[in-house]
Amino acid sequence: MTSPDWSLPPPVLTLICHVRAELGERLSLSGTPLGERAIAEVKALTMSGNRLNASLAGKAAADWLIVAPDRSFSLLDVRFTARTDDDVLIFVQYNGRLRFSTEGHLHKVVVAPRFETGDPRYAWLNGVQAVGNGEFDARARSLRYAFYAVE
Repeated sequence: MTSPDWSLPPPVLTLICHVRAELGERLSLSGTPLGERAIAEVKALTMSGNRLNASLAGKAAADWLIVAPDRSFSLLDVRFTARTDDDVLIFVQYNGRLRFSTEGHLHKVVVAPRFETGDPRYAWLNGVQAVGNGEFDARARSLRYAFYAVE
């Protein structure tokens, strides 16, 4: 029996937007069944790109983290609603990893966003699997990302 040919071309990444977020107070819960859990509200957020420009809609936005016992990384669970410049609501959710730096206040972040909207002008987002990379500035309590569609 011959094995299948798994030589596929690498994915192509197309920029969707740049994201900037400001986080509020961090709430930490130690000793939970999964370890340390940290929650940070998203105070402000902007998304800017050729096809998507939006800002945070409402206050139901937060970053829920589970910090690894050795404190080298955390698991991210982020959810928010964005309002585009032309008044369309888009739900955004992503999971990922934040890798803590031992050399300073800038920490690497890799995420996999998904989008939901009912507006036909942005329906293309519903079928997109995205990836993003960026950094968390612990001093400024801010995040910056680039979100890419995986083609």
